[in-house]
Amino acid sequence: MKYIFIANPHAGDTDRVQLIRSAIEGLPEKDDCEIYPTKAPRDATAYVKQWCEEHPGEEVRFIACGGDGTVNEVFTGAVGHENVSVTCYPCGSGNDFVKAFGGADKFLSIPALLRAPTQPLDLLKVGDRYSDNVVNFGFDTTVAITINEERAKTGHGNKNAYTKGVVKALLTAMKNTFTVKADGETLNPDGKALLCTVANGQYVGGSFQCAPRAKTDDGLIEVCLIKPISRLRFIKILKPYTNGEHLDRDDMKDIVVYRQAKKVEVDAPAGFAYSLDGEIIYESHFTVEIAPAAISFAVPE
Repeated sequence: MKYIFIANPHAGDTDRVQLIRSAIEGLPEKDDCEIYPTKAPRDATAYVKQWCEEHPGEEVRFIACGGDGTVNEVFTGAVGHENVSVTCYPCGSGNDFVKAFGGADKFLSIPALLRAPTQPLDLLKVGDRYSDNVVNFGFDTTVAITINEERAKTGHGNKNAYTKGVVKALLTAMKNTFTVKADGETLNPDGKALLCTVANGQYVGGSFQCAPRAKTDDGLIEVCLIKPISRLRFIKILKPYTNGEHLDRDDMKDIVVYRQAKKVEVDAPAGFAYSLDGEIIYESHFTVEIAPAAISFAVPE
């Protein structure tokens, strides 16, 4: 098998390319390993797709080395190609996706990544894009926009960026206008909400367990909409929401709308923004569909 490490040189605060290169040197599989440092946004997707097209049927494992954005790009490039598996070496600021599989530490042994068994992984399909983790909007998007602005200034995201995003959203994004349909059912007939997460994974924003019941291989999308609330109540529910308790708490049943679905439609005013695995996309109408068993994902034992 061929092993190709797709490394984002700007993820985290360490020279991951050199670290990976050093780790590979001592492996029996070193002659089958390559490292490709990404050069720009979406470069990973283009590289993976082109490699697969130029080597049809060849067995290969792509290892996404970076944060959730790098993971998304690599996985998206691998969709639809045979004899291809993917995994990740998580070294970004949030590493939300791998938390559904035991956390980042489980994926930090390179020998284990090369020898890990595979399992089917669902993806969310949004137009011609894919999400492995979460599509979210409303309050969350304001947070994500702030994080991206901070990343543009500093070169990476961090916990301070998340905090700044939350503060800004508290001031400007407590009541957002959009309508969500899950398998044809309108979840908020008044067209208002604090936020909505459309999830395949469980975590978003570095620490928030937005979809505690999510399974990445059940062929279902987790949809959680929170109705508009006061800032005081927001502060009260923040801890249970962070801990993934919001679906089971009696004191939150009046504001939480939860469904499992195969198709989610969103309508919003012009200029509406949503976050797809951290990438901000401006679109006033979009549809999220489940793509069951879209790729093979290698998980270390």
